[in-house]
Amino acid sequence: MIYIIGIIITSFLAIILSTKKEKSIADKILFVWLCVILVQLILFSIISSDEYLKFPYILGLEIPFPLLHGPLLFLYILALTSVQFYRPKLLFHFLPFAIGILSIIPFLMLSLEEKILVYQNEGEGFEILSTVIFVGIILSGITYSVLSLRALAIYKKRIKDNFSSIEKINLQWLLRLVFGLSIIWVLVFFADDKIIFSSVVLFVVFIGYYGIKQVGIFTNKHALELSLTTESKEIIEQCIAEPQITKYEKSALTDSQLKAIHGELVHLMKQKKLFLTPELTLTMVAEELEIHPNILSQVINTVEQKNFFDYVNTLRIEEFKDRIAKYDYQKYTLLSLAYECGFNSKTSFNRNFKNLMGKSPSEYLKECKAMLD
Repeated sequence: MIYIIGIIITSFLAIILSTKKEKSIADKILFVWLCVILVQLILFSIISSDEYLKFPYILGLEIPFPLLHGPLLFLYILALTSVQFYRPKLLFHFLPFAIGILSIIPFLMLSLEEKILVYQNEGEGFEILSTVIFVGIILSGITYSVLSLRALAIYKKRIKDNFSSIEKINLQWLLRLVFGLSIIWVLVFFADDKIIFSSVVLFVVFIGYYGIKQVGIFTNKHALELSLTTESKEIIEQCIAEPQITKYEKSALTDSQLKAIHGELVHLMKQKKLFLTPELTLTMVAEELEIHPNILSQVINTVEQKNFFDYVNTLRIEEFKDRIAKYDYQKYTLLSLAYECGFNSKTSFNRNFKNLMGKSPSEYLKECKAMLD
């Protein structure tokens, strides 16, 4: 029954995605991935019952499908976080799947009666091939889980170098997607096929849940288009396109230059308090200083020993502490004062405050005896 539910949900999500207008590359990859899951669920639901005796020609077709999940997850993440997706060499990620298809040709060449006999005897005669494919599937799962986590880590570092607020663009739900698929890979070691495919069904539900919750995946508007300004979207495209490893190669600043620019930055922040702007970006500050964003990023990283995100939010926390010490601000609520200081959500404020101060805002207020409502 659970497989039928999985087939229905997967079909529903695939249909919704296929009818989406102006589909992005990421949308197309997700659609292909859902189709792969759908076919695999259908094949398994047939093979796990006696129904496969009526359709023996499908036996063996399901074997190489697990080799597609890792590459499709990785390419989906890459399409959302990096322009590197457009490189032709990425097609080589499907080479293991192609090899898997070639490896099962001897089995596919068997007569229908022989195929049924092999399945009824749990793969007798193909033990070595089964072991090799199993090891390949495990290695694929581990490799692409690591590659996916690395891609997300690189993306997170880049946006923190360019934005002071990342809640709307951090793609945290993709991290949960990677962990969800990783759990399935772990189950491959210890569980039988029924448990594994039951977890696949739950994984599809997981995709559907976050697809509906995360604006833009199954709708006609992309999440970034709804939450960011045109300037911010351009900055995202620029920062994910340029590897951060080489960002300073054209700007070898001396110590005196670093200190001078840092002095101008500190003066600017004190005078104009740019950090009070919730959607402040590195480019906006660089324009005020009339320098290239890469140079400003180098100054902040070198002198402050912080990325742009941490630097700006540290200033916001300091501003919050200064304001609660003043009598005029004692009539404010905690959250309203956080907004006044440049934070755009309670979660962001609490997380950044605790990271910097080692305690929650409420604990800090109790210690300093601030009388906020």
